[in-house]
Amino acid sequence: MDKSSALEYINQMFPNEASLSGVEPLMQKIQNEIRTVDAGILSAVRQQSNSGTKAKEDLAAATRAVEELMYKIREIKTKAVQSETMVQEICRDIKKLDFAKKHITTTITALHRLTMLVSAVEQLQVMASKRQYKEAAAQLEAVNQLCSHFEAYRDIPKIIELREKFKNIKQILKSHVFSDFSSLGTGKETEETNLLQHLSDACLVVDALEPSVREELVNNFCNRELTSYEQIFEGAELAKLDKTERRYAWIKRRMRSNEEIWKIFPSSWHVSYRLCILFCKKTRKQLEDILANLKEKPDVGTLLLALQRTLEFEDELAEKFGGGTQSREIGNEIEEIGRGTNSGSSASDIRKKYEKKLAVHQGGVGEEKDGSKDLAVPGAGFNFRGIISSCFEPHLTVYIELEEKTLMESLEKLVQEETWDIEEGSQSSVLSSSMQLFLIIKRSLKRCSALTKNQTLFNLFKVFQRILKVYATKLFTRLPKGGTGIVAAATGMDGQIKTSDRDERVICYIVNSAEYCHKTAGELAESVSKIIDHQFADGVDMSEVQDEFSAVITKSLVTLVHGLETKFDIEMAAMTRVPWATLESVGDQSEYVNAINLILTTSIPALGSLLSPVYFQFFLDKLASSLGPRFYSNIFKCKQISETGAQQMLLDTQAVKTILLEVPSLGRQTSGAASYSKFVSREMSKAEALLKVILSPVDSVADTYRALLPEGTPMEFQRILELKGLKKADQQSIVDDFNKHGPGIKQTQITPTIVPAAPVAPVVPSPSAAGLIASREDVLTRAAALGRGAATTGFKRFLALTEAAKDRKDGPFRKLFNP
Repeated sequence: MDKSSALEYINQMFPNEASLSGVEPLMQKIQNEIRTVDAGILSAVRQQSNSGTKAKEDLAAATRAVEELMYKIREIKTKAVQSETMVQEICRDIKKLDFAKKHITTTITALHRLTMLVSAVEQLQVMASKRQYKEAAAQLEAVNQLCSHFEAYRDIPKIIELREKFKNIKQILKSHVFSDFSSLGTGKETEETNLLQHLSDACLVVDALEPSVREELVNNFCNRELTSYEQIFEGAELAKLDKTERRYAWIKRRMRSNEEIWKIFPSSWHVSYRLCILFCKKTRKQLEDILANLKEKPDVGTLLLALQRTLEFEDELAEKFGGGTQSREIGNEIEEIGRGTNSGSSASDIRKKYEKKLAVHQGGVGEEKDGSKDLAVPGAGFNFRGIISSCFEPHLTVYIELEEKTLMESLEKLVQEETWDIEEGSQSSVLSSSMQLFLIIKRSLKRCSALTKNQTLFNLFKVFQRILKVYATKLFTRLPKGGTGIVAAATGMDGQIKTSDRDERVICYIVNSAEYCHKTAGELAESVSKIIDHQFADGVDMSEVQDEFSAVITKSLVTLVHGLETKFDIEMAAMTRVPWATLESVGDQSEYVNAINLILTTSIPALGSLLSPVYFQFFLDKLASSLGPRFYSNIFKCKQISETGAQQMLLDTQAVKTILLEVPSLGRQTSGAASYSKFVSREMSKAEALLKVILSPVDSVADTYRALLPEGTPMEFQRILELKGLKKADQQSIVDDFNKHGPGIKQTQITPTIVPAAPVAPVVPSPSAAGLIASREDVLTRAAALGRGAATTGFKRFLALTEAAKDRKDGPFRKLFNP
């Protein structure tokens, strides 16, 4: 404790004088504790002194024990060395005796085997001379095993002599066997009843000899069997293409008649299999010579019949002997052409397609690497399919020419018989000639794929491409054409396309048929790529054909738009003939607007029901890009427009805009109409802005033109002045002032709309245009005032008319206020 803590402790123990009586007992207690602690310290010091002495004694004892242990270990090692020396001296003589016994045993065994070998060779020689093949086969196995024991003694003269004698005996056996087999097939087997059994025993001898002997025997037998075949079918009478079927009948008959006789051969020799391979090779060579020596093109019927019989024979051999696992089940692939529900392949289909291509490619590489595979075993890699039929491939051009001619004639007939209409109740709006054409193509593909899957099939695919391109041209030429020649030019009809309601339906049918052909052509290419040999699969592509049909679709839709434009020509001309300058009052919408509405309500519903949403949207976009700018430019074709005329024309513009915005609803396809509506509103708003410029006062017409039509040109502005009826002298000063201040004000364009009794918001210009005019705000205010009717009393009357029209439940004016 520190000093302060000690004082606190004492004050706590003796807080008052009365407590001082306990000082003595406390002191006595503390003294006792001090004595106890001193005694414990003394005892610990003594104990520690005694422990150090004992530790030294223990260490000394351990050191002595280690020394004694090391001495004993050295003593044990010495005794072990002595014991080993003693054992070696004892066993030295025993080891010599053991080696001697081993050598004597080896010598006795070798002499015994030598005796057996000599005896076996002598017995084998006797058996060979007597042609005892069954016994000789067993003896050959024994001699071969005995000879293997003397491989280490090859240089010993006696062994050399025995091996040479054994070699001669095997040669004698081989000559005897070959001599006996030469009588097979000569008729002796029927005269000598035991000849077949004798030859069967000879096969055992051949198996015991080297494998090369068996190969030579089988080859000799096959060549001898086919000697008569070569002699028969190399003659002038049967060496013809139309006699091909008789070749296969000959080998089948030969194999049936000799089936029992050929059972003498072990099944592991596969004699029939080897015979068929050799027959196919010889037949192929003879057919190649026949085809090469033809002086003129072969008859297609004869050529295809020979090829068909060849393929059937190859299939029979492949089924009989296995091997060549290529499948000919391609009907399902071809039947799928034209049945797809969509034009695009799914990701899984694409993945499977390329996995198959990769597997085929890797398989081809594997076959090249395994070219040395044993083909003597059925199914070991030899493919009968194509071994003969491939020789026909270079000569099938006449077949392709016939197919192309047939397809072309069928196409011409289909086009001639096409009614260019769809039967009532038909679920499809595709022309029958399109579907019939692909049915004919599928039949042609089936015929060819049953014959070949190589170059000829690829050539036929090229024919399909040409046929489909011709059909695309036929569809293209069926589209209505514009007027040409002197008469058309004189009447102003040059290039215009007149279309009736039926023409419009036909165009829609052509669009749908071209779309069907585009999709089905892709499916056709995919099916052919799965069927054809992998080396031609990369060249199977229908993109050019599909581009042709895409062009037909585009041209058809553009023709539809041009046809409607031609119908609008009369109404556009009627618009320019209206006496806008002398119009006294604003009334209902003009007659040309009703005519435009009639044209669209007549044509659009049929087009919407026949065209797919994608192509209907394309048609709408083309229509909007044509009619909007045309209506704008048609205003400039009018002679002069008074204030009342401009008001009436503005009303007509709103009506035309409403009619155009309802076109998607007329076609019952509103899914993609947003962009179309936006484009129509933008283009028709330009016409509205133009009419507002015409309605503006003369002193502010230039500023208003810059504000509402910032992209306008000086020539267009001058034409507006002419429409307002200004004289040349008055126009010049305004034009000069317009040119002095620049062509227009760069600003954000707005869509002007007529909303009675509601002010039009002023146009918001861009900051970069601040210095183009002196008082831009004043110009925009005056332009906006046109919407409020503050410019003229005539415009006030127009607004009053439209305000009254809001209360009517029907009528053309009511459309302006419908939400």
